[in-house]
Amino acid sequence: MNLNKNFNIINLLKTNLLYRFESRYLIIFFFLISSVSFSQSITSSVDSTQIKIGSQFNLTIKATGLKSSDKVVFPEGQFFGPLEILESYPIDTIRKEDKLELIKKYGLTQFDSGRYVVPQLQVVINNKITKTDSFAVVVNNVVVDTLKQQMYDIKPITTVEKPADYEWIYWILALLAIAALGYGLYYFIKKYQEKQNKVEEELFASPIEKALSKLQNLEKKELWQHGETKEYYSELTDITRTYIEEAVDVPAMESTSSELYDALVVAVRQKNIKLNRETLDRFKRVMGTADLVKFAKSKPLDFEIENDKKIIDTFLMSLDKAIPRTEEEEENQFAEELKRKKEKKQKFQRLAIPLGVVGFLVAFLVTFLVVSKGMDYARDKWLGHNAKSLLEGEWVTSDYGDPAIVVSTPKVLKRITNEKLQNNLPAHIKNMATFGYGSLTDNFSIVLKTVAFKDTTRLDLDQAVESELKQSQSLGAKNIVVETDDYEDPKGLTGKRAKGTFVVLNPDTEKDEKMRYMVLAFAQKGAAQILWLVSKEDDEYATQVMDKVLDSVELKKAVPNE
Repeated sequence: MNLNKNFNIINLLKTNLLYRFESRYLIIFFFLISSVSFSQSITSSVDSTQIKIGSQFNLTIKATGLKSSDKVVFPEGQFFGPLEILESYPIDTIRKEDKLELIKKYGLTQFDSGRYVVPQLQVVINNKITKTDSFAVVVNNVVVDTLKQQMYDIKPITTVEKPADYEWIYWILALLAIAALGYGLYYFIKKYQEKQNKVEEELFASPIEKALSKLQNLEKKELWQHGETKEYYSELTDITRTYIEEAVDVPAMESTSSELYDALVVAVRQKNIKLNRETLDRFKRVMGTADLVKFAKSKPLDFEIENDKKIIDTFLMSLDKAIPRTEEEEENQFAEELKRKKEKKQKFQRLAIPLGVVGFLVAFLVTFLVVSKGMDYARDKWLGHNAKSLLEGEWVTSDYGDPAIVVSTPKVLKRITNEKLQNNLPAHIKNMATFGYGSLTDNFSIVLKTVAFKDTTRLDLDQAVESELKQSQSLGAKNIVVETDDYEDPKGLTGKRAKGTFVVLNPDTEKDEKMRYMVLAFAQKGAAQILWLVSKEDDEYATQVMDKVLDSVELKKAVPNE
């Protein structure tokens, strides 16, 4: 009995020791797991919990205990809950021994007052999601004490001078540079071709080719144009004599003009040269004129000199073609024809290549302008708008004047300032404003006028429309056809309308353009508005633009001084 009892006690102690041993190692095991699992941690903080409307505060998220192989993904987006992200800063990396710390900052704000919460955000580390803390932020109103702050009247509109635009100078310089490049290319090609021709000159050294080349050089000297007529005729006859001596084998250089003529007549008959007597007689007359110029100081008229040059050209070409040739001479003549064709081709190349390069660069410049500045800029600055582009473009809805008239237009109407009129307004008018787009001869134009009275005056619409039509005459409108009626649109807007056509001189084409117009006049107590719409009569897109503008018109109610 005692033995069994002792045995049970020993077993109990043994089991207890084993349990304590296993518990210790189990605790160590879980400690190791927790040290691995929780070595990576996420912390977050904000630098302020109270801000003013629109002010920025920063949210900072830190990921610590990272290895270089760990993949961390921070939250992104435009909003964190109700708070807008103004800026997402780059991630900062800090190395601590063999571990990394990543710091991500966000600039947040809110544009309405109240209490807002930055929600818990998800940070992903190696596909494991960890959430940040949430923070409450109070957005306070900006208090404005209108009792203590001094108030001022609204200042009048001040006209500011438009700054000088020198952009056009750069475009002109660019075009001049392109033109200079084209001329330089032309000059380079010409010199290169002349150099090549000199290399090949021996292949075309026939008498007629040399004569024609010398005649061309003679014309380039412009001797008779500068009063050196004697020198001109001397060179002209020497070139002709040299050719006759080489081609016909006549002693032309030592002969007088009459002797040369007689020798030519004999050579033509003996060598069976088919040259008519009329051509020989014209040649004889030019040689006689040359003798008078050289020895009798005669001075032919300009047209006579030019005519003599043409006679010599014709004589040389006719004589050269009439001379019977051997097969070898025919080959030389063929070579001369090839040279003439080559020179013609070279002349074409000298012009076509530079013009092609200039055209390409201008096209590139225009394309760059359109791509970099936009088609609207190109139209406004250089090309101009047509009615179709206005109709299909993005329209602008704006209030104009006081009292305001609301209207949608293809382009924003610009204020037209008349200082003389503004400084001499009638006593009962509080203010007057004019806005416009385009001119009277454009495809489409708009003029908008608003008037505010100091009392409850109501404008006489018939008189206003008549006054506007008279004013259009002073701007160049003529042959005005007028049709007036009462105007009312589907929105209940009422007024007076005048429509029809007129003719105006286009200064660009110096031709009369027929235009279609519409004048709308609106009146209420203390205010009036007048709208001018003008377009080319035969432009259907301009008509659609006018209709679209009319559909958009709205009037703001005037508040006159009682």
